[in-house]
Amino acid sequence: MEEIRFLLGTKDMPKSWYNILPDLPRPLDPPLNPATKQPIGPDALAALFPMALIEQEVSQKTEIPIPPEVLDIYALWRPTPVRRARRLEQMLDTPAKIFYKDESVSASGSHKLNTATAQAFYNKKDGTKRITTETGAGQWGSALSIACSMFGIECRVYMVKVSYQQKPYRRSMMQVFGAEVIPSPSKLTKFGTQILKDDPDCTGSLGIAISEAIEDCVTSKNTRYSLGSVLNHVLLHQTIVGLEAKKQMELAGTYPDYVIGCVGGGSNYAGLALPFMRDKLKGGKKTTFIAVEPQACPTITKGKYAYDHGDTAKMTPLLKQHTLGHIFVPPAIHAGGLRYHGMAGIISLLCKEQCMEAVAYHQNEVFKNAMIFAQAEGVIPAPETSHAIMAAMEVARECKKTGEAKTILFNFSGHGYFDMGAYDAYLSGKLEDYEYPQHEIEEALKCLPVV
Repeated sequence: MEEIRFLLGTKDMPKSWYNILPDLPRPLDPPLNPATKQPIGPDALAALFPMALIEQEVSQKTEIPIPPEVLDIYALWRPTPVRRARRLEQMLDTPAKIFYKDESVSASGSHKLNTATAQAFYNKKDGTKRITTETGAGQWGSALSIACSMFGIECRVYMVKVSYQQKPYRRSMMQVFGAEVIPSPSKLTKFGTQILKDDPDCTGSLGIAISEAIEDCVTSKNTRYSLGSVLNHVLLHQTIVGLEAKKQMELAGTYPDYVIGCVGGGSNYAGLALPFMRDKLKGGKKTTFIAVEPQACPTITKGKYAYDHGDTAKMTPLLKQHTLGHIFVPPAIHAGGLRYHGMAGIISLLCKEQCMEAVAYHQNEVFKNAMIFAQAEGVIPAPETSHAIMAAMEVARECKKTGEAKTILFNFSGHGYFDMGAYDAYLSGKLEDYEYPQHEIEEALKCLPVV
C-alpha cells in the first residue's frame, strides 16, 4: 500500500524557528503609540511581555534558536505527521494529491501549544508568577493552561462569552490544568463592567476579551499578558510546523502547488506557510497561498488595510493590518477562533503585496465539507480547520475539471472533538449563514484612528 503518513523522528525536529521579517517584500510598518501616533520602542511593551519576546518581535535574524527546555516539551508530541488524504482524493475523484499537516496530535488538540510552550518558558525565565490571556473557541486557552501548568505559572483566561457557553468542555479542560476561566465581558474589569452596562446581553468578542486580559495584567503584580496569535513572535514560534512539513514533503517526493490554512489572527496558517513562502520570495517557487476566513468575519476579504487597535478598549499599540475595526463584534458563529477583527501584520502585508490570496466561506458549506472529510479520513476537524479543508477540496474539485494533478498541502490545525455541539447544530439544521452587511462593516471602519 502506498505510504500515507510521512513521519519524522525527534532528532529531525527543527532546532530554530524561521523569522520571515528580513525576507518580506518590504518592511512591516512600525507599531505606533495610540496617543502620539509615533513609533514605539521596546519599553512600551515591557509591562505586557518579557524582553526576550519583545526582541523576537522585532528581530532581523532569519533563524532564532529554540531553547532546549522548549524542545524537550515539544518532543512530547512533535514532530507531528503529514498525512496524505488518499481516501478523500478517491471520494472526490480528483487527480490532485492532498496532504495535511496534523497539528491535532498535541496535548491541547491544536497548533496553539507550539507558542504557548515558548511563551510560558520565557515568562518563567523572567520571573513571571501569573499570566492573563483571552481565548475565542478555547484552543488557545487550553494550550496556555497546559503550558503554564508545566512551568508552574498561574493562568487566568478571559473566554469570549458565546464560546464559554457553546464549548463547556473546553472550559473544563482549562480548569483541569489549573486555569481560572472567566466569561468575557465580565465584571472583573472596569472595561468589561462598562460593556455589560451598555449591553447586558453582549456575547463578547476577542477584542473585548483582549482588553479585559490586558487591563487585568497592567493592574496586577507579577503578571504578564500572553497572546495566541497576530504578533510576530507568535507566528515565529509556529514556523516549526512549516519547517517540519518541508522535510516531510521531501519524504513524499513532491512540493506543494497550494499551501492553505484557516485564518483568524493568522498564526496557524503562518506557521505552515511562511517557510514555504520563503521559497517563493527568495527561490522563485510558484506556489499559491490561500488564507481562508468566515463570511461572518471577513477581515482580509472585506476589511481595510490600515492602522488599528488590537482590542476594543484601545489599550494596545496601533498595528498596520487588515481590520474590520476594533469595535466590530462578529455574530456567534461556531468557528470561534476565527472571530477576530484584525489580522497578523505579516499575513496582511503578504496579502497586500499579492504574495498570498484570501477567500471567505459560509459556515454551512464549511460543515458540509467537514463531514465529507471526516467520513473519508476518520477524523473530525475543528470548525476553524474546516475552512482550510473546504478550500483544499475546492482546489481538488477544480483539478478534476482541468485534469491537473496539483499537490495541495493544508494545515489541519485542530480536531473537533470539543466542538460536537457545532456539528449537532449543523446536523439539526440550526446553523445560520451570516454574511456581514457591508454597511455595518463600513460603520465599524469609521472608528479607525487617523494616522
